[in-house]
Amino acid sequence: MDRLEAFKSIAAEAARGELVFPTNVNASLKLQQALDDPDCHMEKAAMLVQAEPLLAARTVAIANSVAYNHSGGEITNVRTAVMRLGFQTLRTLVAALVVRQFGSMISTPSLRNKAAQLWEHTAHVAALAQVIAKRVTRVDPETAMFAGIVHEVGGFYLLSRAKDYPGLLDGDLEDWVEYGQTKIGRSVLKQLAVPDSVTEAVEALWYGFRALPPETLGDTLLLANDLAPVQSPLQQNVGGNTVESASTIDFVVGDGTLASILEESADEVQSLTAALLM
Repeated sequence: MDRLEAFKSIAAEAARGELVFPTNVNASLKLQQALDDPDCHMEKAAMLVQAEPLLAARTVAIANSVAYNHSGGEITNVRTAVMRLGFQTLRTLVAALVVRQFGSMISTPSLRNKAAQLWEHTAHVAALAQVIAKRVTRVDPETAMFAGIVHEVGGFYLLSRAKDYPGLLDGDLEDWVEYGQTKIGRSVLKQLAVPDSVTEAVEALWYGFRALPPETLGDTLLLANDLAPVQSPLQQNVGGNTVESASTIDFVVGDGTLASILEESADEVQSLTAALLM
């Protein structure tokens, strides 16, 4: 089976809803459903988070990041962290947990390395999207961070299936970008119940052209993706903007520029990225 046929096979399975998720992903999806329940209160949310050690640690770390802890007082427990972050950010952290758990299916060292790089790219995009939304486009920062978290979830799913298709990710990855990304990515986003507005923003990243100055959630995500200092391993061999060319992007924002805003927000982006990567 050649690579295009392999992409078509995986995409056809995904379109039929035949997605192969690891057990821990299914457990995290149940947690997501619980948090979506309108009867779920903060105390119950804190108990649910504490039951998942990795999520609990990341929740406290995010709550202590520069982006969320403006007072500087250290938060040392999940309950306080949950109250600080709120349900919308908690849902984003559960999504981050789901995305990372796809890596638990990967045993091949080369694929695990790609998954690690893809998560590092994802964390940078999510942190940059949050800041760009808050300081530049004025769209909801929490939604922008969530979009950054899930924008490569189809790629993680592909990596988790690559062991079944030898040679799938060898060489140039144009088949993934032009075919597999949209077909597989859209199906995984649907299965994870990602809101339509966020899915549309991710699709704008797949298809869109950079709009400067950016205005929409899709523009925010695209700019964050371009500015991320770590490239996706599924994109780096298919052309597009390099990190060097992306770093030259600048435009006027109010009384400042994008470059000045990113410089002022560097600690915030670094702190949030580090918390997501832990």
